[in-house]
Amino acid sequence: MTKLRKAVFPVAGLGTRLLPATKAIPKELLTVVDRPLIQYAVDEAREAGIEQLIFVTGRGKSALVDYFDSAFELEATMREKGKSLDPLASSRAGFGELVSVRQQQPLGLGHAVWCAREVVGNEPFAVLLPDDLMAGTPGALKQMVDAWEKHGGNMLCTEEVPHDRTGSYGVITPGKQDGTVTEVLGLVEKP
Repeated sequence: MTKLRKAVFPVAGLGTRLLPATKAIPKELLTVVDRPLIQYAVDEAREAGIEQLIFVTGRGKSALVDYFDSAFELEATMREKGKSLDPLASSRAGFGELVSVRQQQPLGLGHAVWCAREVVGNEPFAVLLPDDLMAGTPGALKQMVDAWEKHGGNMLCTEEVPHDRTGSYGVITPGKQDGTVTEVLGLVEKP
């Protein structure tokens, strides 16, 4: 079985549900406790063994790529003042670890994933939605990669939602269960 090495982060959305906060700041850079949402998603991917992070960005989202770039001026100033660079370590992408592709128009999640096709190639890949924050040890993606290595096939991470909110989510018809893995018999996007 081929190793899962790549993850696609569809981060081109307009963030309209979080306006006005997202008018000038990408929603993925909004902070939860001490880190932006995108950092949580990247940390989860790294924990799962992902080697290449593929950001599908759009207009006004260059700050997401900048966040993971080196900040020479900042680092030099911190060194001069005797400050530790440790707080910056997790926000640095290694050489070749981060690739950015552009989604010219916000045409939805499927289109964003399609925009990454040339970088993904014919390899298995994960898709992480940074605005859906989940906590767990190990992280959700690590659990999914472990399940994929055991079962193969396609994997979805799901959560229960109240019946009156199913029109806002993709909904599955569950089948057989094996621990935390449930067979998907059917899938409807926002019924």
